[in-house]
Amino acid sequence: MKKLDKVILALFSVLIFLQSILVICMIAGWINLETAGTFATMALTGEKTSKMILGLEVICLICSVKCIFFDSSDKDKKSQGILMQNDNGKLLISKPTIENIVSSVVKGFDSVEDVSVSIELDNLNNLIVNVNLVVSKDVIIKEITLNMQNKIKEAIKKTSDLEVKEVNVKIKNITTEDNEKE
Repeated sequence: MKKLDKVILALFSVLIFLQSILVICMIAGWINLETAGTFATMALTGEKTSKMILGLEVICLICSVKCIFFDSSDKDKKSQGILMQNDNGKLLISKPTIENIVSSVVKGFDSVEDVSVSIELDNLNNLIVNVNLVVSKDVIIKEITLNMQNKIKEAIKKTSDLEVKEVNVKIKNITTEDNEKE
C-alpha cells in the first residue's frame, strides 16, 4: 500500500471513529440530544466552525470515494517478476530473465528466423509465455511449435523450478527466399 493511501486511510478511520463515538453517545443517552442540537446549531451558524465541519466532511467524502473506486494495489511490484521464498530468504526472478531463457531455447531451432518473447503472470501468479516467430519456409509448423512448447517448459522448470501454465506460439510470418537473400 502506498504512503498516500495509508495516510488517507488513517485520516478517514480517525474521522469515522470520532463520528461513531458521537452517535453512540447520543443514542446511549450519554449526550443529551437537545445539547447536541444546540451545539450543532451553534456550530453551523458560526462561520468559522461551519467551514471547519464542511472541510472535514469533504475530506471524508473524498477519502471514501478514493477507497471505493480507485485501486490502491501496487501493480509495479507484481509486474517485475516472480517472487519465490524459502527458509534462506527471497528470490525474485525477473520477467526479462525468463524471456532470455525462452529466447535462447527458441534460437536453438534452425528454422526460426526471428523471435520476440513476452511473459505474463495471471492473478494466481501462473506463468504464461507468449512467443512470436518468423520461421523459414520449409518448416512444419505443428511439429516445431509442439517441440518448442515442450522445450520451453522444460528449460524454465530446469533453470528456475517454475511451472509454466501456457506457452502460446504465434507464427507472425514465414520467410520466402527473397527475404532470405536480403
